[in-house]
Amino acid sequence: MLKFYTMKKYKPVSLKKIRTYALSERKSKVEIALTAALHKAGQSFSDFIHNLPGILAVKDFRAVVMAIVNARKRKKPVILGMGAHPIKVGLSPLIIDLMNRRIITAIATNGACIVHDFELSFMGKTSEDVAEELCKGTFGMAKETGKYINKAINTGVKNGYGIGKSLGEMIQNAKFKYKDMSIFGAAYRLGIPATVHIAIGTDIIHMHPQANGASIGKGSLRDFKLFTSVVSDLEGGVYINLGSAVIMPEVFLKALTIARNLGSKVENITTVNMDFIQHYRPHQNVVKRPTLQKGCSYALTGHHEIMFPLLAAAVIEGI
Repeated sequence: MLKFYTMKKYKPVSLKKIRTYALSERKSKVEIALTAALHKAGQSFSDFIHNLPGILAVKDFRAVVMAIVNARKRKKPVILGMGAHPIKVGLSPLIIDLMNRRIITAIATNGACIVHDFELSFMGKTSEDVAEELCKGTFGMAKETGKYINKAINTGVKNGYGIGKSLGEMIQNAKFKYKDMSIFGAAYRLGIPATVHIAIGTDIIHMHPQANGASIGKGSLRDFKLFTSVVSDLEGGVYINLGSAVIMPEVFLKALTIARNLGSKVENITTVNMDFIQHYRPHQNVVKRPTLQKGCSYALTGHHEIMFPLLAAAVIEGI
């Protein structure tokens, strides 16, 4: 037989004896000195940055700018690891300009980047309608894209190159009308390391008859070793992950592990993840794990086509 208990009855608490303190004694996170200043017509970009409120993301943004500026003043590396989306939203001219200025000192990308980089330099346009072409069975079947890129890889690997240098040399030596839009062409011209990290089966060039798995694998492994060499020199420098949710965060973590395993001091570094969504792998492999013991890390959230131009301009102003 169930035994029933009488429920306790509660009365509202009295607030008469609450302890308080003077507001002037409390530590506050926000003060007038940190609030935004009004923008006036005709003010410069430097004024715009200065007028931003010195709170939360703005503090992080300014810290990233200063990290890049200080790295270049001390001649330390600034590595840009990226997915293909920054190219697709029109950032190639800004990235190339930062390379020309020796602000970006190395480029590392996934396999999709070479597709869009080539198409921009070859035709002045890129990025097909995947849904429409998939329905017709023609997605990724642009003849020139598969032919030229695979030929560049096959030829370059035979010459002892990685994939980044193979593509860069081909574009730089070609008579493409828009080759000045090529990040890889610029890297080859400037002698800047440009590496490509491929997962076979993820890029449209792998669907073409000219694709050679041995060349792709050998070239990508060479690039991984070259990238690891650059990461080994990253002490005091900056690594930026721009719009790569999986490949580049994984590659960076492995390269950093090898660098430390072989005795390179890569501790006091600044890592930055820039994306419009903060994903798991970039958060763990770029922002959190590499700087657990030392260094600084930041996550800047926003659209690439807005955030990266802001960063580029602020760094140029800072330098």
